[in-house]
Amino acid sequence: MILEVKDLRARYGNIEVLHGVSFSVDRGEIVTLIGSNGASKTSMLYCIARLMPPDAPAVSSGDILYDGESILKTEPHTLIQRQMMVLVPEGRHIFGNLTVEENLQIATYPYRNDINYNVISGEKKDLVYGLFPRLFERRKQRSELLSGGEQQMLAVGRALMTGCETILLDEPSMGLAPKLMFEMFKALQKLNFIKHTTIIVVEQNARVALNFASRGYVLKTGEVIAADTSDSLAANADVRKAYMGG
Repeated sequence: MILEVKDLRARYGNIEVLHGVSFSVDRGEIVTLIGSNGASKTSMLYCIARLMPPDAPAVSSGDILYDGESILKTEPHTLIQRQMMVLVPEGRHIFGNLTVEENLQIATYPYRNDINYNVISGEKKDLVYGLFPRLFERRKQRSELLSGGEQQMLAVGRALMTGCETILLDEPSMGLAPKLMFEMFKALQKLNFIKHTTIIVVEQNARVALNFASRGYVLKTGEVIAADTSDSLAANADVRKAYMGG
């Protein structure tokens, strides 16, 4: 097990948004958190990523263990230095005035002092361009000129440049054309297969998420109300009615 969330409670001010959430993710697994708007899926990701208030809710009780170690007792900058987890937020947040290649290069900061920096950076870039050939074709282009789908690929690629073990994805299909969405998820599945990267994806499109992940958790107003394999959740009548249009 690489990640374990244990009875986590968190709040924005006086409003509790996570009510004793517990779930786990095995190393190299693809897991999704699904639910409607207001389910606190993004709040859960922000707690795992150790974003600080006011951007993220403040944890009031419970714990989050990464590889057996409490990350709530670890300084956020230490997690970055260890290259453990990287969050790809909703909205991409790329640097539009920089080229694709410059955006990728920025993410090599954690290992900038390594004597093998050039080799490591080149290998990571080859991985990104291998997964997303469109980015290679547009590597000299300013990122603000990319399509929404290409910008999402760049946001994921930038995360991979850190050498992280686990990627947290917040609504990656948001606003994407179906073809580009399919390309991105296929690339992520390939990444999981060849590098065993652990992927945790928050997604409102339950059908897409369950096709992508091996297991899923259903969140409703800050609580886990169902957990099963993706196939079982997709076949569950209540899940289908509430989140997949019947």
